[in-house]
Amino acid sequence: MKSLTGLSTVLTGTVLALSMSLMAHAEEKNKFESRQMTGVEPVSVEVDIDGAVERLSKAVQFPTISNQDRSDFDTEAFLGYHQFLMDSFPNVHKTLKREVMGDPRPYSLLYTWKGKDPSLPPALFYAHMDVVPVPDDSRDQWKQEPFAGAVADGYIWGRGVLDDKNQIHAILEAAEMKIKEGWQPSRTLYFVFGQDEEVGGPEGAKHIADVLEQRGIKKFAFVIDESAPVTPGIFPGIPDNTALIGIAQKGFLSLEIAIHGQGGHSSQPPEESNIGILAEAITKLEDAKFPYKIHPAVRQQYLYMGPELDKDKQPMYAAVAFGKDGEMTELEKQFIKEMATQQLTRAMLHTTIAVTMFNAGIKDNVLPPSAIAVVNFRPMPGDTPEVIIDHVKKAIDDDRITVRDISASTPATNVADATGKGYKVLEKTIRQTWGNDLIVSPFFVIGGSDSKHFQARPFAPDVYTITGIQLESMKEYAGFHGVNERILVDEYAKSIGFFYQLLNNLEEL
Repeated sequence: MKSLTGLSTVLTGTVLALSMSLMAHAEEKNKFESRQMTGVEPVSVEVDIDGAVERLSKAVQFPTISNQDRSDFDTEAFLGYHQFLMDSFPNVHKTLKREVMGDPRPYSLLYTWKGKDPSLPPALFYAHMDVVPVPDDSRDQWKQEPFAGAVADGYIWGRGVLDDKNQIHAILEAAEMKIKEGWQPSRTLYFVFGQDEEVGGPEGAKHIADVLEQRGIKKFAFVIDESAPVTPGIFPGIPDNTALIGIAQKGFLSLEIAIHGQGGHSSQPPEESNIGILAEAITKLEDAKFPYKIHPAVRQQYLYMGPELDKDKQPMYAAVAFGKDGEMTELEKQFIKEMATQQLTRAMLHTTIAVTMFNAGIKDNVLPPSAIAVVNFRPMPGDTPEVIIDHVKKAIDDDRITVRDISASTPATNVADATGKGYKVLEKTIRQTWGNDLIVSPFFVIGGSDSKHFQARPFAPDVYTITGIQLESMKEYAGFHGVNERILVDEYAKSIGFFYQLLNNLEEL
């Protein structure tokens, strides 16, 4: 009996110690303090920048444009660019398996770099070859011809140099360097370069994601894609240089909202015109906003970003960081109220509604028989196409209006782990490249990129998105889809070094 009593005492003591340890761990975990990685030693990577600049300059000269009209597709530009990549990166093309894919048009590229250990889950690097058009009425605003690939004033200029051919070339430049050194990755690496990211990626990235899933890949250890570049002042309230790592993306859906009725002569107008009826419907829809809620990725974002923001508001940010889905504290309500006052942060809190096209009429004295609008939605999790279409119909409440899904819609994605090894490897690589004097934080991506076709599936939960280049200021950010798209030559060298070092660091996963 005495021995049993002794055993009971030991067990009780062990349980108590374990309980106290768990409580201490939980308390440490729930501390609202800086989570910035410190003490990372910078790494300098020697790059043939003259050759790399010449190759990227030439790449810009292939007008691989994705037009909204998908019948307007320049096959010669894509084929020419494919051949140029083969000529420019000979070691990559000797070592990696190259496949041309896409459905129905095969113009995307899948490269497979076989790893030494097939038991390790693979990693994937993504970028896209296509670029947005340059409107004719904006060409006189460009300081350099948009498809000339000019190198001037310390910059490489042209459409696609920032979005996203710089990423393609930085990946391939780094791989070419590693192969010359005789290096082989431990895990198999995939490079995916899509053909139609700028129009949603249904032909390229979606098809390749289908193929890789069909080939039996159970899980990717790490996926990286484009998103925001490293930029000072990119997030409201943080003037410092900041690297935002996307850990989740909203979904994508476009609906055609239309009325098809009687036309006629403008001298005998009806009480309500088709244009007027549709305009009223759109006004009702814009007034019927989706409710605000705090996404799990936003909680992770403020866990890292909150301690770097205004000290007086940190109790509010802590409430968001440690809040629970399905509950809403007063501080969280205050957070939503504040975030809803700014365009960027407001979009992080609900499914957005954006009227992007409105078409009706062909002549000033003719009443059009039809009026058509296109409305783009960026859905939060749970807001499926069915939920959104039901919301639209209830808001408009007019049987004369038709609603039709015209997009290759995608759902909101899974949330990558911002506390896991993949995120830590990426932050380490960022700091090795651009130093410790910057803020690194997870980020809820309100736009989107082709990696959503991977991240929305179970086999790729940990997708991280960042454009691996430093911009001087937010002014340069306007080059995305705007005029005078350009990157600094010196920073492009660091971008190549970033991917070179990332290849090394993935060995730590």
